[in-house]
Amino acid sequence: MIVTLTPNPSVDRTISVTELRHGEVNRATDSRIDPGGKAINVARALTANGSDAVAVLPTGGPEGRLMEALLGRSGTAYTAVPITGTTRMNVAVIEPDGTTTKVNEPGPTLAADELEALLAAVDSHLADGAQWLVGSGSLTPGLGEDFYATLVRRGHAVGAKVAIDTSGPSMAAAVSAHPDLIKPNHEELEELVGAPMRTLGDVVAAAQRLVAGGIATVVVSLGKHGAIAVSSEGVFQASGHVARPVSTVGAGDSLLAGFLHAVCRDTGTAEALATGVAWGSAAVSLPGSRMPTPEDVAAIAVTSSTEIDLSLSLTD
Repeated sequence: MIVTLTPNPSVDRTISVTELRHGEVNRATDSRIDPGGKAINVARALTANGSDAVAVLPTGGPEGRLMEALLGRSGTAYTAVPITGTTRMNVAVIEPDGTTTKVNEPGPTLAADELEALLAAVDSHLADGAQWLVGSGSLTPGLGEDFYATLVRRGHAVGAKVAIDTSGPSMAAAVSAHPDLIKPNHEELEELVGAPMRTLGDVVAAAQRLVAGGIATVVVSLGKHGAIAVSSEGVFQASGHVARPVSTVGAGDSLLAGFLHAVCRDTGTAEALATGVAWGSAAVSLPGSRMPTPEDVAAIAVTSSTEIDLSLSLTD
């Protein structure tokens, strides 16, 4: 069982256009709506591929009711904690080449009792023997930067492993609590370590320092360059071929889901990374924030390597 917590979920509306023209009227060629939020996407991807997962999230207002309806239709198990605020709605505009422009609302403020109820719901699922707890995404206004660090400690207290995917001060605070896995992207890693990541060698060195500091596994998504994973087993790189990119929304979440799906089946870091990249690449080929199915994943060819080109430029 994998438990995911999304403190700031969203209803995601994805709009497709032939060309996005700033300051003008744009006509949509297609539109879809999905339950969103990074850890929710992780749970959705896991569910779509046969893993046992449950999403914990706060919901409120009309958008909250829509969120629960969408999760129900997707078949994703969830525990919704009612709040007085309104669940946010995010908008993504997709152009034919896959370029994505996003507008994200800030989300509601959680009262102290609502936050405690949210964490109690997580504790309840962890008590059922969950292997992993995933905390990811932005924080709602008013939540402290140490929220994910607290989540790491709560997970470890009951024997669960914890994966964190967030950014900024909340990621830095989480790292200080030593989660078992973190999954920043290239830019988020730069922010975390306070240094530019101009080459793949810079990324590898930064990830190795984090592993030496107590993070068991660091997975870094690198866009067109795929992803790397660093653990005590070594350094691994994988990339997937996507013939026609459609939407990058949820790709990193699918990567994390695929990695955990494999890890829960006792695979090593290299195979887990290849699985994660296959899931993430499959997500890029799908509209909106649709999560890949086994059929989508099977269509992706993944190249894996331990021969890392450390001089590869990431600034092109």
